[in-house]
Amino acid sequence: MSSRKGSASDDDAGRARAGTASAADGADEEAFDRVLKALAHRTRRRIVDLLAEGPRTTGEVCAAFPELDRCTTMQHLGVLERAGLVVPRRVGRERWNHLDVLPIRAVHDRWISPYATGAVGVLTRLADDLGR
Repeated sequence: MSSRKGSASDDDAGRARAGTASAADGADEEAFDRVLKALAHRTRRRIVDLLAEGPRTTGEVCAAFPELDRCTTMQHLGVLERAGLVVPRRVGRERWNHLDVLPIRAVHDRWISPYATGAVGVLTRLADDLGR
């Protein structure tokens, strides 16, 4: 028995009672949580913005954030990597960091697009009503 209150397992139990939980759903939720947590920090969002311009070596990423020490920057890269947002590739002695936009697309598809579609529909109806 877990001593954590309001844990993720409570959420899973609720979904199981509703007949919607599966091992795949749980894994998807965990991956989604890692992406959102990674993007929740300003520095990591700045790193994502930097890598959106193109792959960078770890040294280049560290140099782009002189206010942070190398260890802190490496920790941020690690969080982004575990979330699937950064894919490292070794080329000789260099570690190149590439942005993988698919996890960001998943956030868009799940959370942003449905709400944006609804908002566009409301605005379209409003424009139609005002134009009549």
